[in-house]
Amino acid sequence: MKLLVLNGPNLNLLGKREPDNYGSQSLAALEESLTTAFPEIELFFFQSNHEGELIDQLQSASEDGVSGVVFNPGGYTHSSVAIRDAIAAIEIPVVEVHITNIASRETFRHVSVTSGPTIGQISGFGFDGYALAVQFFGQKDLPT
Repeated sequence: MKLLVLNGPNLNLLGKREPDNYGSQSLAALEESLTTAFPEIELFFFQSNHEGELIDQLQSASEDGVSGVVFNPGGYTHSSVAIRDAIAAIEIPVVEVHITNIASRETFRHVSVTSGPTIGQISGFGFDGYALAVQFFGQKDLPT
């Protein structure tokens, strides 16, 4: 099984950016921990601060043989109809992941415009949320 782990804007700053909210581990540490925890699953990682690049990754995922997407859209969660439409346009299931509990943060973060077409959202479990999403896909009967 192949999964795309997609991260949006500012997640490249994990470990430096607001450690009280996001912890002290880097994005590279997250990627390494997932690769180690799930050696039986091919994980492809991509991070971008650019909306169009994230959309391109979503649209090309099926051509790359990806069975599912673990996606943290970052700040685009609350504003990007274009990313929401890209998720809706692909046939590959997407699980939205957030390190923090977006419902307990600032009011503008309470609404996710991107989650509607996803198969689920995991929020507030830190880096463990990514592992839970990968675990979910590992237990599903998805095409490989």
